[in-house]
Amino acid sequence: MKGFLLTLLLGMCLPAIAAPLRGTGDLGVVVERADGGLLVVEHTGDTILSEISGLGDLSHASVVFSRDERYAYVFGRDGGLTKVDLLKGKIVKRIMQAGNSIGGAISQDGKLVAVSNYTPGGVRVFDSDTLEQVADIPADYGAAKPSRVVGLVDAPGQRFVFSLYDAGQIWIADMKNPRKPVITRFRHIGHLPYDGLITPDGRYYIAGLFGDDNLALLDLWHPEKGVKSILKGYAKHDKKLPVYKMPHLEGWAIAGRQAFVPAVGEHKVLVLDTGTWKSRGEIAVHGQPVFVMARPDGRYVWVNFAHPDNDTVQVIDTESHKIVKTLKPGKAVLHMAFTPRGEKLWLSVRDDNRLQVYDTATLKLLKELPAKKPSGIFFTNRAHQTGL
Repeated sequence: MKGFLLTLLLGMCLPAIAAPLRGTGDLGVVVERADGGLLVVEHTGDTILSEISGLGDLSHASVVFSRDERYAYVFGRDGGLTKVDLLKGKIVKRIMQAGNSIGGAISQDGKLVAVSNYTPGGVRVFDSDTLEQVADIPADYGAAKPSRVVGLVDAPGQRFVFSLYDAGQIWIADMKNPRKPVITRFRHIGHLPYDGLITPDGRYYIAGLFGDDNLALLDLWHPEKGVKSILKGYAKHDKKLPVYKMPHLEGWAIAGRQAFVPAVGEHKVLVLDTGTWKSRGEIAVHGQPVFVMARPDGRYVWVNFAHPDNDTVQVIDTESHKIVKTLKPGKAVLHMAFTPRGEKLWLSVRDDNRLQVYDTATLKLLKELPAKKPSGIFFTNRAHQTGL
């Protein structure tokens, strides 16, 4: 009997010994776009913890996190929405919610996940626990088919904000009653809004316009004032260049009272005063910027570029507006992510099948990790940042 009890007790204890508890604050995921997979990583020791497959087309994937940082919600280009358990390294649930999607957001309270769609257009909203659909917001605007939706972000007040590419509109969806969204529409904001961002304080939503030489700004504290045009004519004196890749506006850098903005098709970064939203100058850079990202303390901005200059990253001093370093990480640098306090930066080098980790003080390479065609890098601290 004693032997039986001892064996039983040992059996109960062994799983706890084999799988020690760990937190989620230093976790993240890296998209392996060619294979439809994710790497679960940690940035304390800069290691890969697990690999998850079966997430479909991740050629333009983005990720948000549950507020406890345990679950990642992955938005695939094929319309797939996948909930992933980071601690167990496996898929919890996967649904095909549309035919072609372009990103998503998680609500202020963490209970709703919204997806913006190209096909059939519109926004669909799901319960973050079960992935049950709770709302469908068609992007109908009087044309033969719904608009494609871009620039979807979460906003304070349990709202989602997004732009209608084909309609030239910005919509606010109030989700306090998730099964009955209240929609506020802003028409005639400009032609072809291709992406959007919300400032870190959640006050301003800005849409980039592919069809116009300006940006569209909406003050979410005072939506009754409507959308205003800012930075008019920023490219009127410049030679028109082919656009190899549209900038990603979630990567716009807000550093103190300055915003550093990638110019569409231009070899420059625009600088705006966030108090007046007027120009404070521009910075000539190596190529067409894709991501312009500020270190968390706002001291430096890191920039990567579109093809054919995507082997390069430049670091800009936000005080002097001077380029302090030009790096050559490798072929096709697609994405960058700072650790929460900014002491390190991870970047993906897709065509060299590797990740790189840099010391952001010395700008020295610390480590390389293997990855299959890596693109997006997302750390769990994004769970507590508006618009990410």
